[in-house]
Amino acid sequence: MNYDNTSLKLPIENIEAEDYLPLNGTDYIEFYVGNSKQSAHYFKTAFGFQDYAYAGLETGLKDRTSYVLKQDKIILVLTSSLITENEINDHLVKHGDGVKNMAIWVDDATRSWKETTSRGAESAFEPYKLQDDHGDVILSGIKTYGDTVHIFVERSNYTGTFLPGFIKYSSEYNPNSTGLKFIDHMVGNVGWNEMNTWVNYYKEVMGFAQLVSFDDKDISTEYTALMSKVMTNGNGRIKFPINEPAEGRKKSQIEEYIDFYNGPGVQHLALATDDIIHTVTELRNRGVAFLQVPKSYYDDVMDRVGEIDENISPLRDLGILIDRDEEGYLLQIFTKPLMDRPTVFFEIIQRKGAKSFGKGNFKALFEAIEREQENRGTL
Repeated sequence: MNYDNTSLKLPIENIEAEDYLPLNGTDYIEFYVGNSKQSAHYFKTAFGFQDYAYAGLETGLKDRTSYVLKQDKIILVLTSSLITENEINDHLVKHGDGVKNMAIWVDDATRSWKETTSRGAESAFEPYKLQDDHGDVILSGIKTYGDTVHIFVERSNYTGTFLPGFIKYSSEYNPNSTGLKFIDHMVGNVGWNEMNTWVNYYKEVMGFAQLVSFDDKDISTEYTALMSKVMTNGNGRIKFPINEPAEGRKKSQIEEYIDFYNGPGVQHLALATDDIIHTVTELRNRGVAFLQVPKSYYDDVMDRVGEIDENISPLRDLGILIDRDEEGYLLQIFTKPLMDRPTVFFEIIQRKGAKSFGKGNFKALFEAIEREQENRGTL
């Protein structure tokens, strides 16, 4: 495969992914956090997630507690340690709160593990079965960049709430949904000259194909730059953009992330909505802070993107960005970091036909990030 860095946009139906597993979609995302109860309260309050399941001392666990939250098709698992020494605390000391496991729904977790490990993936754990009165689930895992793990989840024989060992959980505090629907894509940051290594990993190990690439001419400002390639599976339900730093006059957001996360990891989750104006209005009212581009961004944006269904006024007021490709247009906005460390954040995205990732917004977005870096003293 030729790993060139030229810009490329292809309709997803033209992508030649091998898709031998296959992958049915994202099952759940598990964060390791310092306090899962408080984190659950935050994601419920700020983002409109709902109680879904729970595991902890009351269910027989002695080393950890997990709160599971759900909003439409998005499932977040927030896990904290109950003891001094285990992998959760090791992860927190090194990385702070962050994504540990990206779980993928598959038809056959055993075959998925055998196929990927035979193609070069390092095993995180071999296939094993969990079961209770509602049936069984088979899990297996492979390692990816940094300390991140892909878990294969086979749940066709299970009718319970989440996984065996979890109980259905609810509370009297149930903020309304903010209209988030599913995970559009998940972005990983890797170190210098590591992007093509992981592009090749997803191609050779998981049968992905490259959907689009951006080089430092596409993603650069006066001060910083980065490069990115987007990998997708055959049905397009899983998309993993992979970023690496590029040479610039100052420290890029990718370098800042790697410094504070102490290595590669998941930079952000892009969460899809059908009504971004409603969703972002709700999130702002609940205290979610977003990156802000200059108002001058909107002076010529309509000349660049053409006619859209939405009124420009609320988009300008909320700071929502607009971009267009050959398939349609998209609307997007990015939160500030969700943690004390400047690492993980969310993107809110609404696609109106577009299959790209907002190339036309890169310069304005990255200048906004640089202003935040300057405030933090990390630029």
